[in-house]
Amino acid sequence: MKFALHFGNNTFPDGAGAARLARLAEAAGFDSVFAVDHVALPERYESTYPYAPGGRLPGTQFTAMPDPLIWMAFAAAATTRLRLMTGVIILPLRNPLVLAKQVATLDHMSGGRIELGIGVGWLREEFDALGVPFAERGRRADEYVGAMRALWREDGASFAGRFVSFEGVTCDPKPLARTVPIIVGGHSEAAARRAGRLGDGFFPSIGAQVDTMPLLEVVRRSAEAAGRDPGAIEILAGCPDALPGSGQDPLEAVAERQRQCVGRLVLPLGAFLPDLEDSLPRFGEKVIDAFAK
Repeated sequence: MKFALHFGNNTFPDGAGAARLARLAEAAGFDSVFAVDHVALPERYESTYPYAPGGRLPGTQFTAMPDPLIWMAFAAAATTRLRLMTGVIILPLRNPLVLAKQVATLDHMSGGRIELGIGVGWLREEFDALGVPFAERGRRADEYVGAMRALWREDGASFAGRFVSFEGVTCDPKPLARTVPIIVGGHSEAAARRAGRLGDGFFPSIGAQVDTMPLLEVVRRSAEAAGRDPGAIEILAGCPDALPGSGQDPLEAVAERQRQCVGRLVLPLGAFLPDLEDSLPRFGEKVIDAFAK
């Protein structure tokens, strides 16, 4: 079982905080730290945020949320083993060639420690502000994944799609493994099907107002239909009963997630505040070390 911390960049939005968190997480045995994403937040919006009971984003549009890739570069420079992941980047808002270059560069310079968590987005008003159509954002995301993988895989790459098309182009440096793991985030059946069809992992996002565990079967069926091995798709999930202060047995809570075929637990960073120097090592010794087999 692997363990990850979520909401790194909006909890510690400065360089010193990013380095502090990354070093402490690595020392405590965490596998990875996630950074969230929004490009521009509108002052007023009618879209429903799906990861909180009130349907509204925590904080305000003035809450600092550094670009996840730049924040991850700071964290990577402060560590040697910790993996960094976007959790999740709003893929349809990005130019896939530019994003492929940024992610490959970051992976190359960090020694192959980058994962790209992707989502299709929920905030229509943000899409409007960037001039990106909200409709068909799922199909756009699917094409972007294929285009980026082509650029990462080979020089002189070509891709022909409805939303992105290029022929004989090269994007260097390449990621160390000639690819970057793509983790599909979301709380819908569409997200689960996308993970099964083309993802390296599935992350049913923390805070979803629906039971996301049944989506794991959707991932499995979608993978089989695409001729893929369902067991090769990593499952990430939250685990509230494992958190400090939950009053539950964290070891049993983690073991239950293992029985559900979860391979990485994603825990909100806020549960370990304010004293990370105490809480992260204690969790590492009590929980992470118990599952480090």
